[in-house]
Amino acid sequence: MTTHEGRLVAPDNLKIGIAVSRFNELVTERLLEGALWAFKRHGGLEANIEIVRVPGAFELPLAAQAMAQTNRFAAILCLGAVIRGATTHYDYVCSAATSGIQTVGLQSGLPVVFGVLTTDTLEQAFERAGSKAGNKGAEAMDVALEMSDLLRQIKS
Repeated sequence: MTTHEGRLVAPDNLKIGIAVSRFNELVTERLLEGALWAFKRHGGLEANIEIVRVPGAFELPLAAQAMAQTNRFAAILCLGAVIRGATTHYDYVCSAATSGIQTVGLQSGLPVVFGVLTTDTLEQAFERAGSKAGNKGAEAMDVALEMSDLLRQIKS
C-alpha cells in the first residue's frame, strides 16, 4: 500500500501567488501578514511570493485564474474578508467567491486556497485575523504548502 501525505515545507524553488482583497483592508492585511509569516516559518523565501491586490472578494477568482494561467505558481492563496451587512449582498459575494475559487482550483489543477473570512461582525473578523482565533491567513498558507507538496508527490 502506498500512502501520500503533504508536508509543511517551502523549498527554495516553491513559488506562491497570493490574491488579496483591498476591501476590509484592516482585516485582509493581517491575513496577508499571517500568510507571509507562515511561508517564512516553513523555510520559504520572500522573493518567491507574488502578491496581487484586487478590489474585493468577488474579484478574487478572476485574479486567481489569471495567476494560475501563468504556470508560475505551485499554489495560490485567496485572502479576503466579507462581513455581513443589512442586505443580501453578503450572501452573493460569499457564494461567488467560494464557487469561483473552487472552480479555479479544479480547472487549473493547482491548490487554490480559500482564505476568505465570512463573518457576521468586524470583531469576529479581527478574531480570525490574528487575535483569539489565530490567523486564518497563516492557516491558508499551511494548506497551500501541504497541498502543493501532496500534489507533487502524487504526480511524481
